Amino acid sequence: MSPVSAITETDIPAAAQPRWQHVLDTYASEINKVHSVWSQFSEAEMAYYPHPKSTAVGEIMKHELLSGRRFFGEFLESPEPAPAEVLPSQNTPAAFSKRLVELAHPRLAFLAQRDDRWWLTTARFFDVERQRIWIFWRRILHTAHHRTQLSVYFRLLDKPVPAIYGPTADVSWEGADPTLTVEAASRGFSPQPVRAGVDKSPEQSETE
Repeated sequence: MSPVSAITETDIPAAAQPRWQHVLDTYASEINKVHSVWSQFSEAEMAYYPHPKSTAVGEIMKHELLSGRRFFGEFLESPEPAPAEVLPSQNTPAAFSKRLVELAHPRLAFLAQRDDRWWLTTARFFDVERQRIWIFWRRILHTAHHRTQLSVYFRLLDKPVPAIYGPTADVSWEGADPTLTVEAASRGFSPQPVRAGVDKSPEQSETE
């Protein structure tokens, strides 16, 4: 977990319709997670890639910013800067991390004003049509995919892997409760009793 959130809870606007607040909260959370990963690379590591077919750290950051602009601008029709204005002027992790957050703030304001009709309306997505809420979640998954990709690079670079959804081998804290065993997964589990005459197989029913 990043000790300081790039987007704080007070930065997240209230959704016009409260049922969509989770969308804003999730987007802000994902941006914070990406920021915590990007900001831990060094400038020298921007050119690093683990395999000839892999993408360099800096190119993944570049892709995330440019593809984010396309998702939101082209498919969700949010106000976005011109493509030529998306990337930072400096090729450093700090500059890319800062730009990531700068681009997120107006998107949060835009999404906060959308209503049920807008979210559930079908829009073009590449060569298919999908509901806007589907397109939004596809964006979140796309971003999480590349964030995880860079987290793997940390391990290959022998750098500490930051906590994102829970503790890692490098980062933990008192009260962390990872589920690594069957016993751990059983916490809070109460088997439901089988009631008489219920949950019988067809064969049992036919022979009784």
